[in-house]
Amino acid sequence: MPSESESFGLAALEAMACGVPIITTNAGGLPELNVNGFCGYMSNVGDVEDMAANAIKMLEDDAVLQSFKENAYKRAHDFDLKKILPIYIGYYTDVIQKAK
Repeated sequence: MPSESESFGLAALEAMACGVPIITTNAGGLPELNVNGFCGYMSNVGDVEDMAANAIKMLEDDAVLQSFKENAYKRAHDFDLKKILPIYIGYYTDVIQKAK
């Protein structure tokens, strides 16, 4: 995802949930998803050469690729609805309580 701006990165999260490692920029919400060197690689916005080099590096090393695949799948589950929804409910409950 060579995005210059990204609110969250749902497409990246969906790829990770399928066990696909990601290569992203460090824009917007992508750094929250992509743990650089764990489930993919992250580059500065506009650094296409680094992104290409990271893709080659990942694809040339079967052990790294396999590790990133497994880690991407695991990382995606950190954003499972069962984990995230209670956080949102708690936030909105706090906001409502403070507004009263």
